[in-house]
Amino acid sequence: MSAVNTRILAGVAIIFSFAVALSVAGGESLPKIKPAPEFTLTKQDGKRLALKDLRGKALAITFIFASCADTCPLLTAKMVGIQDRLGSDFGPKVYFLSITVDAERDTPEVLKRYAEGHKANPAGWAFLTGTPAEIREVAKRYGIYFKKTPRGEVDHTFLTSLVDHNGILRVQYMGVKFDPDEMLRDLQSLVKETTAR
Repeated sequence: MSAVNTRILAGVAIIFSFAVALSVAGGESLPKIKPAPEFTLTKQDGKRLALKDLRGKALAITFIFASCADTCPLLTAKMVGIQDRLGSDFGPKVYFLSITVDAERDTPEVLKRYAEGHKANPAGWAFLTGTPAEIREVAKRYGIYFKKTPRGEVDHTFLTSLVDHNGILRVQYMGVKFDPDEMLRDLQSLVKETTAR
């Protein structure tokens, strides 16, 4: 992906997020983008998990890798803060999925240690891996570009997707500098939709 395309994508995402923030602030529900791409991957406990297994919950899907030394830990810490603020809704009504972009190194055991090190609550948060082909396909479907660097790092897009209880993609946040209060409100909005069924 060229730098120009990345800037265009980021600009569109920022405009879209701003529009979403305005609509939610005005009391409207989040827009419906499209059905969230389905996948089945392996959790940190070694069990397989399909996106469709989580129907009925509001989801936040992020992409990280465990050996990342800078941005991924910042994103994970921000998500842990949101996890804690969701209280009793976290797990039963809201579920987080963090998908690795480093399938070769991020085994379930590695992701389990990463999750525990960051105080991620396993009752409502799965860290997912798979074969390199599975990870490439999931990343592609969610608009995530990634590439290994000569130093072994993984350059990748930071895009967090919120999915509703019906499996519909509702909003995406570009980067890691999004407002956690806004994401919390968006997740709570999706929970209200679930309970209003």
